Amino acid sequence: MDKNRVYIFDTTLRDGEQVPGCQLTTVEKIEVAKELEALGVDVIEAGFPISSPGDFQSVVEISKAVSEPIICALTRANTKDIDAAAEALRFAKRGRIHTGIGASDMHIKYKFNSTRDEILQRGVDAVKYARKFTDDVEFYAEDAGRADNEFLARMIEAVIAAGATVVNIPDTNGYCLPDQYGAKIKYLVDNVSNIDKAIISVHCHNDLGVATANSIAGIMNGARQVECTINGIGERAGNTSLEEVAMILKTHHGLGYNTGINSKRIYGISNLVSTMMRMPVQANKAIVGRNAFAHSSGIHQDGVLKHRENYEILDPEDLGINPNSIILTARSGRHALKHHLERLGYKIDKVNLDEVYQRFRK
Repeated sequence: MDKNRVYIFDTTLRDGEQVPGCQLTTVEKIEVAKELEALGVDVIEAGFPISSPGDFQSVVEISKAVSEPIICALTRANTKDIDAAAEALRFAKRGRIHTGIGASDMHIKYKFNSTRDEILQRGVDAVKYARKFTDDVEFYAEDAGRADNEFLARMIEAVIAAGATVVNIPDTNGYCLPDQYGAKIKYLVDNVSNIDKAIISVHCHNDLGVATANSIAGIMNGARQVECTINGIGERAGNTSLEEVAMILKTHHGLGYNTGINSKRIYGISNLVSTMMRMPVQANKAIVGRNAFAHSSGIHQDGVLKHRENYEILDPEDLGINPNSIILTARSGRHALKHHLERLGYKIDKVNLDEVYQRFRK
């Protein structure tokens, strides 16, 4: 296995679809899944089968329609959930059951009214049961961001010994800062004796606006799978944004990490998901917002027209976006005005340009 390969786990159709008012039909989910396959994601989390007949059927149909990515189904740590997931994945060429339970004392006490030892055993039992249906079992330690690191390490070691092939360390509530989250991943790398038997996955939420930063910190400390969504959609403030992670790793190629993402398909699937889920992308959204490559300041416009990289670290064409947009505003300079006039077929000498520019400013 390539130690620098970062696997992209897309949960647009599961965590992303949990946004109120953004539910998709099975046919729409299949269309998105096919685009995710073309984009090059490694894993598609297709749904939570036990949660509804619609989710169950979507996992079934996506399993039939998509062949390259692993198809993943979410469960809680109980046999009924796992049975439903296994049944829904019966047509998947490569299926994964994603099971788990809370790891923080907050969840153990107030969600499960239980103890650490009981919760750990339930997690182990769930993984063992899921392994009866597939060799690919992912375990999530919910609210790991607020979990005690020593207990979390015990839990992760136990579920790997039980057969987990991927261990998901979610910052479920978007609580951690990047240095804290990165240190948590490193603690697991250093203190879980069998950690080399599983891939560490990061699943971060954006409640404090640091989901992407936390995911990158996780990668830099040993994680090799990132769980994310198109446009960063998801519960509350959303999930880690797929396009941000992919382009950070591509732009900072000196870090040495690589993904299988075809970046030229990012803008197209961003628009597809936005339209289908009726969730407009904010104008200043990194990578895919309509202003991400727009320039209105005269200084910036002049710099971009002279050499794009003066003010653009990304090439819009790498994302399937038309080249930079020079927008004429009250802050635009002569260079931008001349650019648009020439684009329209006018040839203006310097003297005439000065006169036209003054009229334009007024």
